[in-house]
Amino acid sequence: METDGVLEPETEAAARDAYDGIVPAAREVLRESTRAMGFDRDEYDERVTPGVVETARDALFASLLVVHRGSRAEFEAWCEEHPDLERVEAGSSDVANVAWHPAPAVGVVAAATYQNEPDAAASAVRRQAFGRFYRDLL
Repeated sequence: METDGVLEPETEAAARDAYDGIVPAAREVLRESTRAMGFDRDEYDERVTPGVVETARDALFASLLVVHRGSRAEFEAWCEEHPDLERVEAGSSDVANVAWHPAPAVGVVAAATYQNEPDAAASAVRRQAFGRFYRDLL
């Protein structure tokens, strides 16, 4: 089993704290990106709206979520050790590999199956976890 990411909030409060803490990073990424694109101050002020900052924050939060990747057997064993989390799985149960994000703050484990693309599956799980479970919480 492989694991990457840094965010696995245990509680709603921890999820909110992590989400709020990402605002400065989102602003800095936007500032440096727009500088690289040649935006002057007026264009930056016009185009980098609060909605753009929120979108950057959402993307950063999702990209930092912990994701485990492993075999179906490893996922099943992990789930047996965490019976308190509801499984929400995308994909086919016949596929050999699973990527999953435990989200105890919302009581679920989000999972996606994959055959040959572990990074794509990890990305899909992060988007699924954020869009379906964290967004309403945050």
